[in-house]
Amino acid sequence: MNDSLARHVIVLALLCIAVTVAAYFGAGTDAALCCAALALVAITFFLVISLRRRAEMRRLTAEIDEVLNLGRRLSFSDCREGDVAVLANELEKMVARLARLTNQLESEKGALADSLADISHQIRTPLTAAELMLPAIERAEDVEQRKQLVRELEHLLGRVSWLVATLLKMAKVDAGALHMESRPVSVAAMVTRACAPLEVPLDLRGITLVRNIPADVSFTGDETWCAEALENIVKNSMEHCEASGTITIRAEEDALACRIFVSDDGPGISDEDLPHLFERFYRGAGSKHGEGFGVGLALARALVTGQGGSLRAANLPGEDGAPAGALFEMAFPKLCV
Repeated sequence: MNDSLARHVIVLALLCIAVTVAAYFGAGTDAALCCAALALVAITFFLVISLRRRAEMRRLTAEIDEVLNLGRRLSFSDCREGDVAVLANELEKMVARLARLTNQLESEKGALADSLADISHQIRTPLTAAELMLPAIERAEDVEQRKQLVRELEHLLGRVSWLVATLLKMAKVDAGALHMESRPVSVAAMVTRACAPLEVPLDLRGITLVRNIPADVSFTGDETWCAEALENIVKNSMEHCEASGTITIRAEEDALACRIFVSDDGPGISDEDLPHLFERFYRGAGSKHGEGFGVGLALARALVTGQGGSLRAANLPGEDGAPAGALFEMAFPKLCV
């Protein structure tokens, strides 16, 4: 019996003695004996309940120690007493949640290891190419050849810089550390912002960009990150679109959502690539140009879903069932259910 329980027993005993003495002087010996008997029963009942409760608490404590130190699964099915049963139920919920978090952390640890391996490979490839180009630049005697090699080296380093910046953004999104504002966004202004960096590449490839954006279409989100997501989608369409092709951006809204569509007249997305299109570092067999890293669309989806939106891809139906181009749909809901 610990000090706390002893104090409670002493207080209860003193109270019972006081009641017994008062009954003796007020109603006689029989009343005092009756009160003493009831007091003895009450003290005994209190001791039994308290000791049982403390035994349950000690058992729970021992089992929790086993969970923490030995990884043993905890079961509270034997608890029957009121408040102890409530405590046991809450502890069981906590243990179940910790088990889920542990499994999730293990899964994320494996995914992180795979991502690091992919990142290492993706960065190593252009860096190795750049390293091999340096001796070629040193040996080049022709000025024009040296300039051409330097331009190629600048292009490689620019790709590495873009890849590193993109991977850092994706890491921030995964960690929930990327600040995203929530304010009204004009789709027309966002599209203009997204397409501005691509005007020269589109012109060099001879690709026409068609915009069909009503001036009053808007949604709630972060214009900066939405523009970056849209830029990656348009860039992907540009890389897979034929020369002198067309990319179309249109928008519409209703009471439920604002939707932005990006379509092209390229070869479309193969059935093999479609389920994996937004996976990191995925470059499918349908890729026309071997320059991409496979992170642009993954970042686009992460930026859109991070704002409560959705991003999906499909093919435009063509003749004889063949795709007539790729279609991307960004949707930002207006109602949260």
